[in-house]
Amino acid sequence: MDQGTLAPSLERLSAELVLYTGRLTRALSRSTVTEVPTATLRLLSQLDELEPVTIGALAAADNTSQPTMSAGVQNLVDKGWATKAPNPADARSSLVRLTDAGRTELTTARHARAVDVSRRLRNDPVHDEQDLEAAVAVLRGLLEHTPDRITPARDDEGTA
Repeated sequence: MDQGTLAPSLERLSAELVLYTGRLTRALSRSTVTEVPTATLRLLSQLDELEPVTIGALAAADNTSQPTMSAGVQNLVDKGWATKAPNPADARSSLVRLTDAGRTELTTARHARAVDVSRRLRNDPVHDEQDLEAAVAVLRGLLEHTPDRITPARDDEGTA
């Protein structure tokens, strides 16, 4: 099979992957009972992935404005789920990190969603645990072998 034949199929499947991972994420948000809003969980997840990180880098990673991200981070700090500390590389910015309490909230929410995925898989007459293992391997590989456009330790102006 030549590249001309492969590319449309790869792009179509890639588009479906984006579509269905987004739909699954939203479906899990709707069907999983949690007291933490989805936007807050998304921010906790960003911190878990990128910490220590500046507010500017968080804003860039979430494709939002710095004032909006500052408010979200302050909400986490007020709840005791994150800390802000002076950035030793740039006194004009802070580095944000999850606290143990923030990590616990995130772990609890992820567990609730994992239980929902397990239920959905048990009710699926076509797919099994091996299919899920393959899907996880593909997603992990895509994330581990492809650099993000955001460098966590840097803000959106490129200062450390």
